[in-house]
Amino acid sequence: MEGTTVFTPSLEGMKLVKSENGEMLTKPFLDVCKLILPVLDKFGAAMALVKSDIGGNITRLETKYSTNPTKYNLLYSMVQEEVGAKTAKGSSSCTNGLLWLTRAMDFLVELFRNLLEHADWTMSQACLDSYGKTLKKWHGWLASSSFSVNVS
Repeated sequence: MEGTTVFTPSLEGMKLVKSENGEMLTKPFLDVCKLILPVLDKFGAAMALVKSDIGGNITRLETKYSTNPTKYNLLYSMVQEEVGAKTAKGSSSCTNGLLWLTRAMDFLVELFRNLLEHADWTMSQACLDSYGKTLKKWHGWLASSSFSVNVS
């Protein structure tokens, strides 16, 4: 198939993540997020922590979804429920998992953009630049310094 890349399934899946009303559908969204995991394997150990974090957040959301697929058909329904119960800010909440999953996806989009636009950069340069533009503001100094060591 000409024009097919490792990103083709994700791009095709993106067309299915919203309802007719523009709301995010839980299962299609998580299915698209899962498609990136095998791509991250291609980067080896450098992306192991990112892959683990993404996979864990997907699993957390899938576990909640599977308890009542009708109730949690829309991604926002999980967030609404946790906000109502005042559990959304908890470190093990689905809201927190969704927040970090989307932040990780932002990082990966920036990383792939860097790799495409800066073919002369090392993987470390591309990762550090992407991290600085996306995740660094959300991490404390310890996490930031750990990230620097992991990609070097």
